[in-house]
Amino acid sequence: MISQLIGAVLLGGYYAVLATGLAFMFSVMNIINLAHGALIVLSAYGLYVLGGMMGLPIAIPIMIIVMFVVGLALHALILARASKGGELLPLLATFGLSIILDNLMFQVFGADSLSLAPLVGDLSWASFELPGFIFVGKLSVYTLIAAVAVIAGLEWLLRRTTLGHRIQATSQDRATARLLGIDTARTAAIATGLALATGVIAATALGLRTAWGPYAGSAQLLFAFEAVVIGGMGSLWRVLWGAMILALAQSLAAMIHPQGFLIGGHLAFLLAVFWRLRGGAFSLNRLLGREVRT
Repeated sequence: MISQLIGAVLLGGYYAVLATGLAFMFSVMNIINLAHGALIVLSAYGLYVLGGMMGLPIAIPIMIIVMFVVGLALHALILARASKGGELLPLLATFGLSIILDNLMFQVFGADSLSLAPLVGDLSWASFELPGFIFVGKLSVYTLIAAVAVIAGLEWLLRRTTLGHRIQATSQDRATARLLGIDTARTAAIATGLALATGVIAATALGLRTAWGPYAGSAQLLFAFEAVVIGGMGSLWRVLWGAMILALAQSLAAMIHPQGFLIGGHLAFLLAVFWRLRGGAFSLNRLLGREVRT
């Protein structure tokens, strides 16, 4: 029982890494990026190619920079225009982008599953031994640490830096932010770049945890979205708690029935949806537990 609970907490760290970029983009631009999972998989392929040439420790920072630039381009070419069309148009635009990326990755890399594990020795299966003959994977521990570090870094950025204050002002009221002299388009573009850059950390965890293929993004998006909805918005730390609850629900369901792992997480997600939307009309802000600011 203790081993399963520890495993659930560590799995929550992986879900938190997946969900942070998704939550960060919504908090700034009020957009749910349905291409989030596909972009994580794209980052994983980039890490695989660069890691094979120069090693994973060098490939990771390079891909962070690359995906930040991709985020700037994504905002300029798609999101800035789509966000003017209400809530539905950005969903359709990013959904279409995810389909394009999935098929493009299939054409370029094929259907074979790849893994980053051979690039890091025994990290993917090595473990720490705890008292009571409990073993926890080193990779899972490091992933949880990375999740906490990424969230702490973004929270510090938002609360302690001039850029963070501009991002918050843009997210709360763009018209007022423009009156204060803030370049809201540039600020939103930087926030999009940061969201995609955090996805490289998620891609690293994905590639080291398991083999992936070109269509693995949909599952990553699902877990990320469920974690965000369960935790709610307001602080990125809530995403971490939502990820933990999702992982605990999955683990508890698996203890009841071997095939209940995914069902437990989906039930927790549905309960969160019913709670968020109780007594009112549907909106993305209400679904994600975010107060609408006027």
